[in-house]
Amino acid sequence: MSEPPERQPGLKLGEAPPRLPVTLEGAAVALLMAVLAAITFANVLVRYFTDRSFAFTEEYSVALMVVLTLLGASAAFAADWHIRMTYFVEKLRPAVQRRLELVVLGASLLLFSLVTWYGARLAWDEYRFEVLSPGLGVPQWQYTVTLPVIAALISLRILGRLVRVARARRSI
Repeated sequence: MSEPPERQPGLKLGEAPPRLPVTLEGAAVALLMAVLAAITFANVLVRYFTDRSFAFTEEYSVALMVVLTLLGASAAFAADWHIRMTYFVEKLRPAVQRRLELVVLGASLLLFSLVTWYGARLAWDEYRFEVLSPGLGVPQWQYTVTLPVIAALISLRILGRLVRVARARRSI
């Protein structure tokens, strides 16, 4: 019995691939995963062979996982892998699918633009008021600043896809 062909996610709206490949986010994610695995493994070894623990690993691990999640969202929007319900949309005409995708991308762009703005304000407030992290007492803004930076990257990826979908609509 032959296997069915692997179905790629996305709506297949005829847009061009992203100019900056998604492998950039993939390489960053791979590097961060290696760091996360090394930190966690070192903590396990230290706890196994001694009666001590690297308590700082939890704070760094949580920060790295947030960054990993945001980088994954950036890659998902760029490559049209983001989570959505396509059962009903795939039954519509391609022109309606494109319009709906433009609305979804516009709403997503608005959301991540707001996350960028308010995340930057949060990081600035944490810097200005010298907020320290609860576990290690390092400046909290050092963790928080990644939120607006990667949200801005996501916004640019969404904007790029929005332009590609709009251009594909005009060419058909």
